[in-house]
Amino acid sequence: MLRSTPLIKLGFLIGLLLNLAVFASSSRAEPTIVVVGDSISAGFGVPLQQGWLHLLEQRLQQQVPKLKVVNAGVSGDTTSGGANRLPDLIETYSPELVVIELGGNDGLRGTPVKLIQRNLISMIEAAQNSGADVLLVGMQIPPNYGQRYAESLSQLYPTLAQQYNTMLLPFERLATISTAPGMMQDDGIHPSAAAQPLLADVLAQPIEDWLTSRSN
Repeated sequence: MLRSTPLIKLGFLIGLLLNLAVFASSSRAEPTIVVVGDSISAGFGVPLQQGWLHLLEQRLQQQVPKLKVVNAGVSGDTTSGGANRLPDLIETYSPELVVIELGGNDGLRGTPVKLIQRNLISMIEAAQNSGADVLLVGMQIPPNYGQRYAESLSQLYPTLAQQYNTMLLPFERLATISTAPGMMQDDGIHPSAAAQPLLADVLAQPIEDWLTSRSN
């Protein structure tokens, strides 16, 4: 039986380290972003090529050419649906970043805030346990659902972002778009085609910061 010499062992270790370095570099260069959301992400009423997620991917690819944005938006989805779907999405795509754009439908249905919180925590922990970073998109509903309920829902997102050290896109950044003329479809709920580039710009800012931090 041949014995391993110190040189053979050294060569094996060097080769292993080089392979790991190549893999790590490739992983950093080609990140996958999964956006789990509702009709806003799904681009309800807007052609796919005009949707903000498609435009977002194009913009981010100018910085990272092989970056991939997975649109996992489902119209009408809730945080319960997202919590159920996310583990399979993580297993399928192994994302480096998970964007959670859910909770609006929960609020419109009067879902208890504690249940929304539990579902969001489930998604955050599933993403972080897989090694992915998280970007929470804040939500807010009209005060006619009850001032206390509306405030509890809107405050939930910054609270969780701080508690779990995630990135946060405040709802106010989106509200400036929705209140501008021509930015909403006739139903008054879904962004119009004209709003899609603006949504892409708003979402791109925290993600571009994230990409920059990864490269440092």
